[in-house]
Amino acid sequence: MQTPVVFDGHNDLLTRLFGAPDGPESVAGEGQGAIFAPAARAGGFKGGFFALWVPSPGDVVARMAAMQGDGYDMPLPDMIAPEEARQVVEAQIAIFEELVRLGHLVHCRDVAAIRTALDGDAMAAILHLEGAEAIGPDLGELDGYYDRGLRSLGPVWSRETIFGHGVPFRFPSTGDTGPGLTDAGLRLVRRCDELGIMLDLSHLNEAGFWDVVRTTTRPLVATHSNAHAISPHARNLTDRQLDAIAESDGMVGLNFAVAFLRPDGRMRADVGLDVMLRHLDHLIGRLGEDRVGLGSDYDGAMVPEGLASVADLPKLRAAMRDHGFDATLMEKLCHGNWLRLLERSWS
Repeated sequence: MQTPVVFDGHNDLLTRLFGAPDGPESVAGEGQGAIFAPAARAGGFKGGFFALWVPSPGDVVARMAAMQGDGYDMPLPDMIAPEEARQVVEAQIAIFEELVRLGHLVHCRDVAAIRTALDGDAMAAILHLEGAEAIGPDLGELDGYYDRGLRSLGPVWSRETIFGHGVPFRFPSTGDTGPGLTDAGLRLVRRCDELGIMLDLSHLNEAGFWDVVRTTTRPLVATHSNAHAISPHARNLTDRQLDAIAESDGMVGLNFAVAFLRPDGRMRADVGLDVMLRHLDHLIGRLGEDRVGLGSDYDGAMVPEGLASVADLPKLRAAMRDHGFDATLMEKLCHGNWLRLLERSWS
């Protein structure tokens, strides 16, 4: 069950390969991560948004352990210096370009290129910046990245930038955790609108979310977020936020990260596909069938044990079909809605 093919709202393959002993050429085989060329072929995974992300220092194992309890409030990581961020972003762009050169990815700057790539052997790839630390307040770097093919941007990850504030890894909590966009953040939103760079609101706190609502002229998009009504995590979207996204004719991609799926918020992989279906039902109920897709967070998060890699996506398709999703809705959720959204976001 490899169809309909999946075009996905978010993955962290570039971060996984950044600094790893095995370079971009390893994507041709199989390894420890979630996205490899053979696994993509086996699972009908045809690409999506490939994130450029600057990791924060710290004990990842300790943070993961802390998120397995009944509740938690992880402190926000410190801001990243612009020079450090630019070095990491440049290194990950080099990895992206090498994956293109090796024939694993097709760099897509418009929807026509995505549609062509979906019929080919390589994965269709949108270059996405997750957290805008590499961009200065005058936004000069933004125009440079656009010229190099950047077409999607999240102003923040879960830490402060000069543009705004991200939500912490906190459960239970809403995303109402701090102030909104700065003046530089408002300029960033307007410039992205002018260029046709899609804005991703997934890590932005509630105040920042509503600042974007009041500022942007484009559809509201959260590439990898879930329903707060089912999992009351700070990273998830309230019904009020979902209604605003629906009103803008925007979109939400279902995040596979277990802490944002589970009603108890725990970072544990023993999650049934029924929980993912509950989120999909809620998102479809608030947004409609044309505004929901997948935003896996593969290679950047702990995912349900039955969906460890993109080769396992047929299990999710089977569960969706058994749940009653017909062929038309399946195609929308797996890739059609993302293409529809991008046609309007990039116009």
